[in-house]
Formats: sequence, structure tokens, C-alpha cells
Amino acid sequence: MPTLTPIEAVDAAIAEEMRRDSTVLMFGEGTATKRHALLEEFGARRIRNTPLAEGIIAGTAVGAAGCGLRPVIDLLFAPFLCYAMDELVNSAGKLRYLSGGQFSFPLVTLAMTGGGWGVGAQHNHNNEAWFVHSPGLKVVMPSTPADFKGLLKTAIRDDNPVLFFMDIGLLYQPGEVPDGEHLVPLGQAAVRRRGGDVTLIAYGKTVHACAQAAETLAGEGIAAEVIDLRTLKPLDTVTIVDSVRKTGRLVVAHEANRLCGVGAEIAALVAEQAFAALRAPIVRLGGPDAPAASSYPLEQACAPSAEAIAAAARRLMRA
Repeated sequence: MPTLTPIEAVDAAIAEEMRRDSTVLMFGEGTATKRHALLEEFGARRIRNTPLAEGIIAGTAVGAAGCGLRPVIDLLFAPFLCYAMDELVNSAGKLRYLSGGQFSFPLVTLAMTGGGWGVGAQHNHNNEAWFVHSPGLKVVMPSTPADFKGLLKTAIRDDNPVLFFMDIGLLYQPGEVPDGEHLVPLGQAAVRRRGGDVTLIAYGKTVHACAQAAETLAGEGIAAEVIDLRTLKPLDTVTIVDSVRKTGRLVVAHEANRLCGVGAEIAALVAEQAFAALRAPIVRLGGPDAPAASSYPLEQACAPSAEAIAAAARRLMRA
């Protein structure tokens, strides 16, 4: 099995889908400049640079999708999705419904997010929950190179618009990626580690912090189950609820602002469907309600660490 970084896995997924389906094309900020191999293989008609104009890029993708194409667009950094909100939320997310199903909008929007590069508040803002809250959109955020490829291939084939968030801190961390056809279903979480004492739920790079915490806890006789959501919408509620019913304890962690974040939705879900199984209060760990710092140490201090996750699990075990 080849070893690829998530950046390489994304390009592999796009190349395979473009070979398979002539309606797949890609355009965006620096697309042709950065992706030389794709440009060489598929030409300038299907791999195109655009101006730094996110609204125009997204609007063009919505129009292309409505006309039968399957565009993949790269808007670079997640905060600049603000410029494309009307096109993605108000058009791509709603027009299938408004047309009574006469049109579909199969498009994928790539955006880098999260800490790790010290790029500061205007380029670092974990805003994935905004799109989870928007009807008609699907939201994906993988944690492994294999899932970057498998989820992206599935997203390209989906008939709905998909926001594909790429955690900056993971983009150059290599891992094994299946060669050839490899699809990961949207809406299916992965249980990265089995355990019966406490459930740790995360997505993106925070999955790795949870895995590290689970390893530490194992040395103390605490068996933590680690769930990688992979897809934030549709959310795999069955895997979440089943795990909490088994362990009776839940820590949900993400780098995004804790206020009204994905963790709040998961906590509400568990309170509604597994309250009787809880042995201790739910713990949410997340970033502060503050812009991201440019300082790398400050940026890292705002993200849930493995130490903080392990400490939360210990508190629950004593409760």
C-alpha cells in the first residue's frame, strides 16, 4: 500500500475521479499553478486557475453543477468561505429543494482550516459548524490520508454540495493510502480504538490527540474508545449513541470554538438518546470564543491537547 500525505491523497482522488468521469473538473485559487500533474494529464479545460474571488468561483461552480458538471473548487483558507456564503448556502444548498428536485448540485468545495501553520486569525478559523447548520450541504473533515482520498472520491460522486475541510496540521503527515478504488461512505464514523470505560469523540487533527490520550489512559487501566466522526453532516448518530451507552462517559473534543460547536450538538444528542446510560456529566473541550493567534505556542494552547483530554477522562472516572 503506498504512503501519501493528505495533499497527495487529495490529488490522487481527483485524478482518479477525472479519469472515471469526464464531467469532473477543478478550478480555484492556484489550482493549475500547484497541481502540475493534474494540469499535464487533463489540460487547461479541466484544471483551471481563477482570480482570488471566492464568490465568483463558488457561483461558477453552482452554475456548472446545475448544468450537469461535477466541479471541485479550491478556496484555499476556510475564513474566505465568508465571501462564498451566498453561493454555497443560499444557492447550492437550497436550489435542489426550491426546484422540486429538478436540478442537483454535485460540487465539492475544498478549504484548509485549523491551526498548525501560525497563519493568524484571517486565515485560521474553524468555521465548519456554520455549514453543518446550513440545510442542503454535507460537511466532511477527515483525519487520515486514507480518509482524505476515500471521502473525497465519495464526495465528488455525491449529488449534493459537499464542504471538504482539510486540517492544515495534517496536510504533510504521511500515511498508508489504498491504491486505486477506495471509497469511504459519508455519514459513517470510524472507531479508531475500542474501550469500555469512556468515549472520546473528535474529528480532524483532534482525533490524534484523543488517540494519544487513550494510550496514556490505557497505561493507567482506563480503556478509552476513540471515535473519529469523519463526516459532520450527515452525522453518524448510531455509532455515537452506541458507544456512550456502553461506556457511560463522554468527552467530545474539537479545535473549533466550543460555543455552538459540533460538540454541543453531540452532547445534546447523547442527552436525548442515552441520558439513562450516563455515569457522569458530558465534557466538551474546544477552542475559545476568540480569533486564532498568529503565535504558534498561543495557537496550540487554544486547541484541546492530549493531556487535557486525558485529564477530562480521569475526572469522569472519579465522578
